[in-house]
Amino acid sequence: MSHPLEPRIAAYIAGRMPDATDVAVRDLARISGGASRETYRFVGSWVEGGQARERKLILRRDPPASLIDTERRIEFEAYRAFHGTSVPAPEMLWLEEGDGPLDHPFFIAEEIAGFQAGPGLLWAAPYLDSHARLAERKWTILGEIAKADPVANGLAQVMPAVAAADCWNRELTYWEEVLNDDEAEPLPIIRAAIRWLRANPPPPAQKVGVVHGDYRTGNFLYDTEGQIHGILDWEMAHLGDPLEDLGWSLNPIWTFGRGLAGGLVPDNEAVAIWERASGLKADPAALHWWTLFNCVKGQAIWVSSARAWLDGGNREPIMVYPAWAMTNAQDRATLHVMGRL
Repeated sequence: MSHPLEPRIAAYIAGRMPDATDVAVRDLARISGGASRETYRFVGSWVEGGQARERKLILRRDPPASLIDTERRIEFEAYRAFHGTSVPAPEMLWLEEGDGPLDHPFFIAEEIAGFQAGPGLLWAAPYLDSHARLAERKWTILGEIAKADPVANGLAQVMPAVAAADCWNRELTYWEEVLNDDEAEPLPIIRAAIRWLRANPPPPAQKVGVVHGDYRTGNFLYDTEGQIHGILDWEMAHLGDPLEDLGWSLNPIWTFGRGLAGGLVPDNEAVAIWERASGLKADPAALHWWTLFNCVKGQAIWVSSARAWLDGGNREPIMVYPAWAMTNAQDRATLHVMGRL
């Protein structure tokens, strides 16, 4: 039985491909996970120039209520900016910001098929022997993102500007306001972290660059050889201090209980790879600030997810699961970074 969205997606694609005929969509299936966008995979087929064609595609559609407020155009343009560069990213095809075609805004992209994204497989054969190579690629690519010129790749035109000296304050203020608006109960550990962060601001950013915003194990496509074929989930991308991304990748919640950065290598090895690739320096005090900040940011995301579920805006299980699974873990990670655990 076909999915009711299939003919609507086909009609939309037909309108965007005037030279194509017999446009059809099949095998539409929801991909589990992903709380900021509904994600589906499907096969699109059409006839063009007398030849039958088909392509594996991805649909990312806004949900009724999201874990985080994001700018879909910025996400779309971030993918486009890095596609075809040293930062592997899928090709973006169409962005629709109106509600008419599929009830909510969405975009359609190519699917990079045949690889894994979930971190769970990494702790068993045949992936165990690939951790060192995967870490080299992971933090090298993050260094390439940090090295990118947002003016040259066009992202400075769509991402709000920020001064080097204000990167920390803008981000901390934003996520503190999310906590103020969405927390359902007191969070004394996170509030203590915020007080420390405000009392001990980091130096100005070495450069204002592109920040992915959610760069971690679980948000890239990998194979058994330790190669990465696609960087995913750019919905929080913005201009800022590249150390923000590095600090997020070192958030203790992403060790997956292994005591290693991203569950892969010791923190100092990850930092060294990033420094070589980016050409920047990770000042220990500044990186400590951004790592602790990312504990605050993480908790704000889990709290926001719970709020969307509690208010009834989105009752998908993925909205309440992070709050249930991550809130205590993020508090403990915060204490660890603060040297209190």
